Amino acid sequence: METLKQEALNAISKLPDTADIDDIMYRLYVIDKVKKGKEAVEQGKVISVEELKRELNSW
Repeated sequence: METLKQEALNAISKLPDTADIDDIMYRLYVIDKVKKGKEAVEQGKVISVEELKRELNSW
């Protein structure tokens, strides 16, 4: 299993040489959110589409 540091370095190394700090930070942000989303699914911390629609309609 990759360490968090290695995962970050791999993600950064795939960016073009012209990438700026915002590109790097956005890539790391997206990776973090996807990883946390997968963990939430594995832990059953999800809601149904119907529940989501009800929440959105209550705004």
